[in-house]
Amino acid sequence: MAEMEVAGSGAGGSPEAGSGSGWRRPHGPLQRYYGPSAAEAVEAAPDPTDINGPHFDPEVFLTKVRSECPLGQLLAREAALGREIRALDSDMQTLLYENYNKFISATDTIRKMKVDFRRMEAEMDDLAANMAAISTSSARVSAALQDRHRRGAQLAGVQALLRKLQSLVEVPGRLRRWAAPGAEPARALRCHARARAVLRHYRHLPSFRAIEDESHAIMAELAQRLRTRLRDDTLDPKELTECVEMLLQLEEPPEELCEEFLSHAGTRLEAELAALEAELPPADPSGAAATPPPTSDILDFVDRGSSAFVGNLCLLAASYRSLFEGRPGAGDGRLEAFAATLTTRYFELLERRLALERGLGDTSLLVRALDRFHRRLRALLELLPAAGAEAGAALVARAARERVDRYLRALQTFFLGCLGDVRQALAAPRPPGKEGPGLPDLLATLASSVLGQLKAVLAYVQLFTAKDVAFASLPYFKGEFCVEAVREGLVVAFVRWLCRTARGFADGPAERGAPAAPPALLLLLARLCLDYEATTISYILTLTDEQFPPQDTGPVVTPGPALCAEARGAAQRLLDHYVQVQGAAVAQMLRKSVETRDWLGTVEPRNVRAVMKRVVEDITAIDVQVGQLFEEGVRRAQSSDSSRRAFSVYSSSRAPGRYAPSYTPSAPMDTHLLSNIQKLFSERIDIFSPVEFNKVSVLTGIIKISLKTLLECVRLRTLGRFGLQQVQVDGHYLQLYLWRFAADERVVQGLLDEVAASAAHRCLDPVPMEHSVVELICERGPPRVTLENSLHLSLVKSLVTMDSPDVLERWTDRQTLLLEEIRSI
Repeated sequence: MAEMEVAGSGAGGSPEAGSGSGWRRPHGPLQRYYGPSAAEAVEAAPDPTDINGPHFDPEVFLTKVRSECPLGQLLAREAALGREIRALDSDMQTLLYENYNKFISATDTIRKMKVDFRRMEAEMDDLAANMAAISTSSARVSAALQDRHRRGAQLAGVQALLRKLQSLVEVPGRLRRWAAPGAEPARALRCHARARAVLRHYRHLPSFRAIEDESHAIMAELAQRLRTRLRDDTLDPKELTECVEMLLQLEEPPEELCEEFLSHAGTRLEAELAALEAELPPADPSGAAATPPPTSDILDFVDRGSSAFVGNLCLLAASYRSLFEGRPGAGDGRLEAFAATLTTRYFELLERRLALERGLGDTSLLVRALDRFHRRLRALLELLPAAGAEAGAALVARAARERVDRYLRALQTFFLGCLGDVRQALAAPRPPGKEGPGLPDLLATLASSVLGQLKAVLAYVQLFTAKDVAFASLPYFKGEFCVEAVREGLVVAFVRWLCRTARGFADGPAERGAPAAPPALLLLLARLCLDYEATTISYILTLTDEQFPPQDTGPVVTPGPALCAEARGAAQRLLDHYVQVQGAAVAQMLRKSVETRDWLGTVEPRNVRAVMKRVVEDITAIDVQVGQLFEEGVRRAQSSDSSRRAFSVYSSSRAPGRYAPSYTPSAPMDTHLLSNIQKLFSERIDIFSPVEFNKVSVLTGIIKISLKTLLECVRLRTLGRFGLQQVQVDGHYLQLYLWRFAADERVVQGLLDEVAASAAHRCLDPVPMEHSVVELICERGPPRVTLENSLHLSLVKSLVTMDSPDVLERWTDRQTLLLEEIRSI
């Protein structure tokens, strides 16, 4: 059934079926009337059932429809055909009405054209006849007047000749009238130029020779007055040009006129340069005298120089070219040499004025001044290419490079000022209960201030490469300025200087009497350099390359990893120096505490010495300080009894009870031999090894330096029994508190074991204290500050900064007397 419906609808050619294939109803009748095109007839296959096709066969169509369609579809098809027939009749009627009116109008138009063309053809025939009669009459008139025309032409020629002779006779009078002072010499020159050729041609005639001689005398007098006027210094460039031009028209020698022209112009231009030089302070080669500030800004100076000197020089060059171009003896490079001398002096004056811009000032003002100078110079170079093009471009480049160098010095001064503020904040006294800014805040302020200042400087320097600046199109500003001046000379140089300055706090020897850098400043600078290595350097270089893109074939630039390596090296050196300074401070306190104590006559220990508590407090404070800027770091896995490990006067691998009964003064070599054997199998401790950038590594380095100093000081002292026991108590106390700060507790344990072994070796009566008693003394809380400990601690604090052996000996004697009085009480 579907196939039958499709066939029926296609065969019927209904509008609904035809709408999908683009069939339009009004064109159907015309297509059937005119038939399909040749291309459509060739392409379309013959279909006798296509009601709209040229091969339609009604019998075949009806047979197909009756055999394929049911009754209901046949009735519907009949109704559709009826509607189509009515619609086609309506369309045919509409087309007929429309075309009928058009055909009527066309017929009327053609009828009118036939009538008009007949009348026009008759008029054209009459016109042709009239033109022929006119031609005949004109030929008769021309033949009759030919003789008269010939005679009239001859008379006209005689009249023109007489007028010329009359004008020649009047030439001397006109020249005398126009060449008089204050008259019109230009009209006299034009009149003489018109008559000169004729007078020369007929000078063999006496009358013409007399006129020529009189004219030459008048023009010679005019030339003399013009030369007198040429020597007048008050002539402006326009009057000078007019005077020279008239002398050239009088056939004066071009060589002499060229010299006088350049001499007069040079005098005027020299006066303008002298006026510019008067605005500058006198040059002082020694530089001893203070140079006063300029009276006007650089833009006003350049404007005056450009409008007066450069403008007049351009006018001079244009006038010289128009006057002497192509004349013999005047085009041999005189103008180029003359202009090069003057422009060189002008460049020197401008460079002196630029040298007075010692401060940073307004960079946009400097850029505008250089832009105007370059634009006027470019206009001059179009007339005189050899007038110092390279010198002018080099002057602009030097001015830009000098401003970049000043910005570098300003950045360095700014960074030093920020460091001074940080040092003042670290050294400022704090009232009780009020805390100052922490190290993270100081670091953030310092880093943000320096980075913000650097970005502001780059924004100012970018004015030299703006698109609206004329000299930005020079090759120097497209390549060398962006790379060598800005990237290398400013950004890279500042980063390297910053790293060197920071490293100088660790490498440079302190001047005599100069305060040393506080340890907190070393730590802060180390963190700053580390941050530069991590992110800041790459950010700065990326920003610089975006604002000042380098050329592919430009000079080699410093790679970012090289700068990062320098910053990391500076951070490593600062952190190592911080460890050495802090370790030396704690070591100095331990050294003074050992050197100022009587270890042979000391009493039996009942408390830990106060200096050990101070050591633990200082290490704790350092831990807090380092933890503000650096991460915790990785610690070695701690044993479960780190804080309870036994501390012996012998090696930590030996139990004290096993060797204590057998230790007698008769066998000192046994313990010394065992200690040396133990060292052979223990891990070597590098005291001054580089630290890592974390807290536990820094604290480990400080602890190693402190305990190593304690070990060396104990080796130089001779101890009694109670002195050995005091060392044992102090060592156990340090072990209880210091192991948690180190990356590996075995480092602390090993150094303290060496201290104990050295103390036992240097002891005259090596009888150690029972371990339980040592633990009891160390674990009953913070040590009670006795009178002896107070005196000892005050003595240590006083002697930490004393290096004189005499002062140390006096303090040692005084302490010994005080201790003896205490014991007697």
